[in-house]
Amino acid sequence: MFTGIVAAVGRIEKIEPLGDGKANAGVHLEVNAGGLDLSDVGLGDSIAIQGACMTVVSMDESGFSVDVSRESLRLTMGLDQLGEVNLEKSLRVGDQIGGHIVSGHVDGLGTVVTFEAVGESWELVIQAPSSLGAFLAYKGSITVNGVSLTVNRVEDVVDGTRFSINLIPHTIQVTTLKHLKPGQRVNLEVDTIARYVQRMLSYQKNV
Repeated sequence: MFTGIVAAVGRIEKIEPLGDGKANAGVHLEVNAGGLDLSDVGLGDSIAIQGACMTVVSMDESGFSVDVSRESLRLTMGLDQLGEVNLEKSLRVGDQIGGHIVSGHVDGLGTVVTFEAVGESWELVIQAPSSLGAFLAYKGSITVNGVSLTVNRVEDVVDGTRFSINLIPHTIQVTTLKHLKPGQRVNLEVDTIARYVQRMLSYQKNV
């Protein structure tokens, strides 16, 4: 489990194909941890990279490595290219939950509609697929590329649901969201509680 509070911005520095390197193979990533404290991280522990939960398979003085399956690559963005990534270690009992409960399982890919300065802050508008529309609510929580954020506006459109987020300068400074551009795709994870509520409301017992 995670909280969506990014602990550091790291960098994917090397990408190698797994196995025989065929089209259906995954990749091995070497990640520079940036300012992430790895003193309490061991092999097999979980670290969220751009909001996707990954297992540490090796470590060195500067960072760690993970193996990413082809299926994970198909369902996420930002794990198959070099560059900066949001990092968060898994939640431990007793840790402060500054964001909201996040599983690190990407529910779908959104598309940035607009990203522009508004006064001292930034407005980020994202279009989510229709399958996620039921989980988006005014003042509800959403995770974008691993960052816990609050939804300020929701609008259902023909081919999906658009939602707006206000980003304060601090969030821009300490995450990779500063690099977003219109048309870019992002990893989305809906609120865990909303997921269970939707299931309970739609469940029909077979008799």
